[in-house]
Parts: sequence; C-alpha cells; structure tokens
Amino acid sequence: MNYWLVKQEPEKYSFDDLAADGVTDWTGVRNFQARNNLRAMRVGDQVLFYHSVSEKAVVGLAQVSRESFPDPQDEKWIAVEIRPIEKFAKAVTLDEIKAAKNLENIALIKQSRLSVMPLTKSEFETILHIAG
Repeated sequence: MNYWLVKQEPEKYSFDDLAADGVTDWTGVRNFQARNNLRAMRVGDQVLFYHSVSEKAVVGLAQVSRESFPDPQDEKWIAVEIRPIEKFAKAVTLDEIKAAKNLENIALIKQSRLSVMPLTKSEFETILHIAG
C-alpha cells in the first residue's frame, strides 16, 4: 500500500463535497510530477485530503478506488478516482505539520506547490496521530 496527499482549495472542491458525492474523479492536474504520482496510485492506497490556500490543513482521509485513466478534461493527462473514508474531527494544520520533527522532509513543506504527493508510511501515520 502507498500513501498520498492531495491538495485542493475548499472553495473549489472540499472534503465535504467528496463526502456528499461519495466518489470523485481527481481531474485537472497539470503538473508532470503530480501526473506521475497519479499514475503510481493503486486501488486501496490511502489519501490524505488537504485544504489549501484558505484553510491549510489536512481535513480527511480518502482511498483510491480506480487507478489512472485519461483525464476527461484533457486526455493527454491522468486522473484517478477517490472515495472518502472519514473526515477528521480535528484538522491537522500546516503549522502543526511544520512543528512535527519527523515531518520536516514532507513534500508538503519541501514542494509546497505540488498538488499530488507521496508520503512515507511514517509521515502518513504521524498526521493521523496528530488528527487523533
């Protein structure tokens, strides 16, 4: 199993939107590194959902439910399907992530503009622990 973090502005598509929809195609990624990360996702992989820009916090847990397929908006790019697992009772803020010693190398800090990024199992578990 692999672990991932995806970022989205909550005003465009929030975790609550995902929960209401039950499943969504993760489309619109137009960065080559993020595209390669989408290609590497497998069914069952765990995905942390990060609200960017206005909130800056990990707010929930999702799971890859369909592996890479052509993005319907532009078939030169890749999409995956994700489904919600749970919304966190306590969001994990960017400040909390920056303060955690074993998260100092997380891509969220090192490559802040990347919208789809891998996490190590340790990074993933640390964020879940902070979320409670």
